[in-house]
Amino acid sequence: MIKNLLMIALMGSQLLAEDGFEPIFNGKDFKGWWGLGTEDPAKWMALSPEQLAAKKQKSLENIAMHWKVVDGEIVNDGKGLYLTTEKNYRDFELKLEYKHGKNADSGIYLRAIPQVQIWDVNGSHPDCKKGSGGLWNNPKDAPGRDPLVVADRPVGEWNQVHITMKGDQVTVILNGKTVVQKAKLQNYFDKKGPLPETGPIQLQTHGAEIVWRNILVKEL
Repeated sequence: MIKNLLMIALMGSQLLAEDGFEPIFNGKDFKGWWGLGTEDPAKWMALSPEQLAAKKQKSLENIAMHWKVVDGEIVNDGKGLYLTTEKNYRDFELKLEYKHGKNADSGIYLRAIPQVQIWDVNGSHPDCKKGSGGLWNNPKDAPGRDPLVVADRPVGEWNQVHITMKGDQVTVILNGKTVVQKAKLQNYFDKKGPLPETGPIQLQTHGAEIVWRNILVKEL
């Protein structure tokens, strides 16, 4: 375990020095994170500081039930609230790695808006064979909803994803292949409204175990 943590620290330091990325998971615990579901950020951001603090504290009970840190990696059992950054981000680049079990149906929320999709491409959902990385909650036929290519690795293998978000434009590179190229992310909660200017990054869980590591962000 110590060796794994050292490797993560060295990798994070190297990226920080070379590319301006910073690790947002410390490899030990969930300091700097809380739990949130698919919830309109306009509503929970409007809570009083006291109400928001209580909501965050309550959410940690759920996080403790379904999320854990094992050898410097984040492991989720496929259930529960989504791991959510305390910090809100505007424009950023996000790099991380994930691997999942069979029938996974997860994703990455950007500014609390769903989502960069993660599938098991051999799962049961009718859209899964299109591959991961698309902005799946965009309207059908909207640019970016379906990935340009299938770039997924087999169940149980690590996938590397690099997401760039500038304004409402999102680019997704999965395992070295561009699957979304500067596509507009639609506001799932307000179809005719703009995206929130800032918001948290969320790691969604649904349907199967998923493991995350090497989570790095560069603010733009």
